[in-house]
Amino acid sequence: MHKMLLPAAAAGLLGLMASANAFAEDLSSPIGTWKTTDDKTGKVKSEVQIFENNGKLMGRIVELFREPGEDPDPVCDKCTGSLHNHKIKGLVIMWGFVKNGEQWTGGRIFDPQKPGNNEDPYKAKLTLTNGGHTLIVRGYLGFSWIGRSQTWQRVAGK
Repeated sequence: MHKMLLPAAAAGLLGLMASANAFAEDLSSPIGTWKTTDDKTGKVKSEVQIFENNGKLMGRIVELFREPGEDPDPVCDKCTGSLHNHKIKGLVIMWGFVKNGEQWTGGRIFDPQKPGNNEDPYKAKLTLTNGGHTLIVRGYLGFSWIGRSQTWQRVAGK
């Protein structure tokens, strides 16, 4: 009887390990959820979920970390056009990224806190670092050396 249990237990363990690997994060891609931080204060500002849509990467704000007294569910009052007064949570702020070597390029990004930014979004590129746990998001005008970078941290399990 014990001789039969050992192979069954081993097969069960291998199956469990295979299932866990199926749910493991792909650290070679920016797809996932990322914490953003405020450039000035260093405080966590939001979580952005990056996902694929029609072969290109997009990102939407899925969580906001607000200070006491701030509106917990603000609208984009600085956005223009159809995005004016749109809820910031759920807002798509980046789109159009395709893999280009070790980066994802060709995308656009805007900051809902900057007036009119959604009408003329920044060009942007994404670069994974730190074994896929860190994402460098570079927004720029014209040439990538005219812009600024933010470092986002991957949120495990999301």
